[in-house]
Amino acid sequence: MKKLGFAIAGMVLVAVVLVAYSQSGKGKKLIFEPIDPQVVQDQDEMTWADYKPIPGRNWADPDLKPDRGFRMALVAVDFSDQPFVMTLPKGSDPFGNPQIDPVSREEIPQFYADFWLKPSSVNHGQTINGYWMEQSRGKFGITQLEAFGPYRMPRPLWAYGLNEHRQNQSTPDGSTAKYRMESDIDSLWRADRGDIKGDYDAILRVYAGYDETGVWQEFGEMKFNNRDEITPEWGNPNPEMPRWVPTRYVEWTSWKAGQMMWGLSSIRQGENSGTITHELGHFAFRIGDNNNNPYVQPYRRAGSGTWDMMDRGSFNGPGGPHMRWVVPPVAGASMPAGLMVRNRLINEFIKESDLITVSREGLSSSAPVVARITARAVEPLPGEYAGMIVRLDGAEPHDRTPFADPATDPLSPGTPRFNYYSLEVVQRIGYDSFCPDNGVLLALNTDGEGRNGGPNQFNCFNWVIDAHPEDINMVDYTKPDGEKVMRTVADYRQLNDALFHAGLNSGSEFEYVDIHNRLHFYVIDVNMNEEGILSYTLGVRSLDSDTVRKAATVSAPKSAVKTGKEGIVKFMVSGDDICRLKVDVKGTGWEAHLRNEIVAPDDGEDVRVAVYVRSQPGCSPAADITLTAVSESNGNFRSSATRKVKL
Repeated sequence: MKKLGFAIAGMVLVAVVLVAYSQSGKGKKLIFEPIDPQVVQDQDEMTWADYKPIPGRNWADPDLKPDRGFRMALVAVDFSDQPFVMTLPKGSDPFGNPQIDPVSREEIPQFYADFWLKPSSVNHGQTINGYWMEQSRGKFGITQLEAFGPYRMPRPLWAYGLNEHRQNQSTPDGSTAKYRMESDIDSLWRADRGDIKGDYDAILRVYAGYDETGVWQEFGEMKFNNRDEITPEWGNPNPEMPRWVPTRYVEWTSWKAGQMMWGLSSIRQGENSGTITHELGHFAFRIGDNNNNPYVQPYRRAGSGTWDMMDRGSFNGPGGPHMRWVVPPVAGASMPAGLMVRNRLINEFIKESDLITVSREGLSSSAPVVARITARAVEPLPGEYAGMIVRLDGAEPHDRTPFADPATDPLSPGTPRFNYYSLEVVQRIGYDSFCPDNGVLLALNTDGEGRNGGPNQFNCFNWVIDAHPEDINMVDYTKPDGEKVMRTVADYRQLNDALFHAGLNSGSEFEYVDIHNRLHFYVIDVNMNEEGILSYTLGVRSLDSDTVRKAATVSAPKSAVKTGKEGIVKFMVSGDDICRLKVDVKGTGWEAHLRNEIVAPDDGEDVRVAVYVRSQPGCSPAADITLTAVSESNGNFRSSATRKVKL
């Protein structure tokens, strides 16, 4: 198997090493600036200032024409008991909306059509067309969103909203809620404009009020300590009825929040909904959900969490998941995450040729594979790839991971049924601006869809490998009585720190070993080009192969290095292999350190390695610094070189 190699031109080559000092114990402790520090920003702390545009590209530009256009109709409806939130005085409704000055009822359909399709100061220049154009690189976009209405529904809001999740008997008049709104909306539209539904690829049905997904928690258990404390204005209009209703994930929420509807792939959305892109993923591409139920025990970890729009990455945006009640929807869920390699491939947004695909069986008798991967928000840079795939091929079973019982292990992915690993690079630019970190995303994937087995099983086709599987130990919210509620192990934000990073002391990991599937993955180096686009050099080898293409050799000039208290000693590593570096120092009062212990020279492209040295008062006048490179595939291949350093 041919190795795709590159010169490792990342930050390990820099000749200036930044260092800081802190007081620790009896003296000063040396802290090395990592080449790729993990900096996780929580969703709750994000604002629109965190948005970073893609250099030289505005995918929301209406003048850009996609290869596949998608025509939508927007039909807006309200109710006798629920006006459009956007028609109310600013901040006047019980939920604290709208956030901007109101518009008239007659303007509502066009207001939302413009909000979702035309860049403006109201939507911060972000549109559903811009999202899909960015993900597809212009292959798919929303070319039309024609407004219709407003129409008044024949039944009150609660007659539709209380038909879900055990709520049917919570109506004010004692009737049973049983209606789906789609047929009534379409009847009103057809009576007004005729049967023109077939003129559009999809119908966006915007209804007055809220998606229950964005208000059930914030105006339920986050607002009231228990269901008996719900105040009358949040309860059933019939004072003889309970003020709470059951809801999807937990036992209760306030009646006013619970009477709202959940968004569906039909595509049915309230005024606070920012998950239209997610529902279009279902409708236009037939991709299922990849999310768990984070609120029911025994807890099950999320599949892809914040890193993919078909999981809770659809909640990304300023303020995070607890800000999805805002109208118009410019906070949480307004900036969904990009799509992972699997989903981009299925949607035909990338081609097989955009990826470096590796066979596990091929690796078992070959040298390691190394490739440079570009951030997923942009086209691959010259000589680079959109991602790496490692197929779990060979004898059955393909996924040889031992089954871990999800009933007792919440981190279990469930039934071993994955077909391949994917590696991709996430950079916080474009729609990925509201992901919590930059770095390398490693995941197991299935070719098809299916449930992952065990209690609380869910449809799961992406399973992110978490570089930090330990509990993130962060507060979810604070109850009115001051009690802090922690994020459970099933909360999707447990994956905020999941990315892998290059080098030592990053705060994350630079390698991952799957002993059962016989694979070792490496984050070898990181690079940023002149436009600020991130790339990572990634590698993979088989644990069953000792093949080395060309053994590495370490060399260094024979001349001694003169230095003051601290300095740099340079070595050269040549060959064609993935190697682990080790530095030794012989001399009293001297220390030597590396910032990256993995190196992958390519044939004909040497790698320069900088070793940082520092001397203590009273040290010997000289020291010998030895750098050793050991092949990861075959430890018999090793090479060393020594340089003398003098004060």
